[in-house]
Amino acid sequence: YLKKIDSSSQNLLTIINDILDVSKIEAGKLDIEETEFNLDKVLEGVSDVLHTKIMEKGLEFNFNLAPEVPINLLGDPVRLSQILTNLTSNAVKFTEKGTITISIKVLQQTQDILKLEFSVQDSGIGLSELQISKLFKPFIQADSSITRKFGGTGLGLTIVKKLILLMNGDIRIESQLGEGSDFIFDIELKSCFFFVKIIINCRRI
Repeated sequence: YLKKIDSSSQNLLTIINDILDVSKIEAGKLDIEETEFNLDKVLEGVSDVLHTKIMEKGLEFNFNLAPEVPINLLGDPVRLSQILTNLTSNAVKFTEKGTITISIKVLQQTQDILKLEFSVQDSGIGLSELQISKLFKPFIQADSSITRKFGGTGLGLTIVKKLILLMNGDIRIESQLGEGSDFIFDIELKSCFFFVKIIINCRRI
């Protein structure tokens, strides 16, 4: 009974937080912060949150970072973590066996801007073109049968897309039924590398 109460409480908290985030975004009251953070710590946090569910299903969970991706960045680690956690949670939810991989690479880098591309790929049930067309609409999931079987508020992906847009990025989906899905998004951050001899220090730009 305690486990059921805890699970129900967490589900209710997720619904409340999602509704509050949507309300803030629609009212223009949600700001993207710019602070120093460590990308490895963000990824570690995503892994920690979903570790139990991943282990319960026996899934393989991988990170694939391109060598040129800097670890010390300027941006909003909380919102980046929210995006990755939401997308990865969906991947775990819709994958019964196989692999989930988060990949990161550099799309563009200038003196002031670093554009990173993130990919959350799974070997799950996949999506049709019709289902994909519905994904980013508030309170709507791929179809009602998925809502009944897997649960969810229908708000997560809406919030994800709006957060990505606020970070000057975009998101797309590559998927086929029965062959898994790949959610690919890019966002703008800033690299905070400052070289002094052989020491790399992180500072605000």
